[in-house]
Amino acid sequence: MRIVISEFMSLDGVVQAPGGADEDTDGGFAHGGWSHAFFDPEVVGGAFDDALSGAEALLFGRRTWQTMAAAWPDRAGDPFADRMNAIPKYVVSNTLSDDKLSWDGTTRIPGAKALARIKELRGSDGGDLLVMGSPTLVRTLLSEGLVDELRLVIMPVILGGGKTIFPDDGALRALELVSAVTGATGVQVCTYRPADEA
Repeated sequence: MRIVISEFMSLDGVVQAPGGADEDTDGGFAHGGWSHAFFDPEVVGGAFDDALSGAEALLFGRRTWQTMAAAWPDRAGDPFADRMNAIPKYVVSNTLSDDKLSWDGTTRIPGAKALARIKELRGSDGGDLLVMGSPTLVRTLLSEGLVDELRLVIMPVILGGGKTIFPDDGALRALELVSAVTGATGVQVCTYRPADEA
C-alpha cells in the first residue's frame, strides 16, 4: 500500500482547523474554518474524490478521527459520505478505548505500536492508505520516510501560525512535483512524491 497524505494548507504551511471554528483551538488558534472561502467544488472536491477513490483504507490521528467520526456517519446518502463511512479506518491512539470506536470499520492502533503496524500495512498489497488532517501523525510519517505521496490543497491565505505537518529536525527531503491544478478561487492542488521514488 502507498501512504498518501491529503491536506488543506495555508501559504505559510498551516493545516490546523480548516473545517470549523471549534475544530482545533490549541495554542489559541482563532482561524478555524479558514478553508471554506477558497473551496472550489471542481478542483478541491475533485482532488478529494480522486484521493478517496484510490484509497483502500484511511489512517488518522486521534483528534482528526474524533472530528471525522462526529461528522461523517450522519451524512449518509451521497457517494463521498458513503465511501467515507464504508472504507476501513485506522486510528492511532493511546487514549481511545476500543469500545469508544463509534465510527463503523475503525481499528485502533496503539501509539506504541503505530510505526510497526503502519510499516506492516505499507508493506502489504492493496490500494492507498490515505491520511487526512492528523498533523502530528503526518509529521512522524514524513520524519520516518514513510510517505509515498503528498497531495497539498494550498489555499491563498496566510494564517500567521498554527499546526504544520512538516518535520523541524533539520533534515533535507527532496520532493518532485508530479501535478498541479489551479482552481477559480486561487487554490492550488499540488501532488508531490519523494524525488528518489518519482
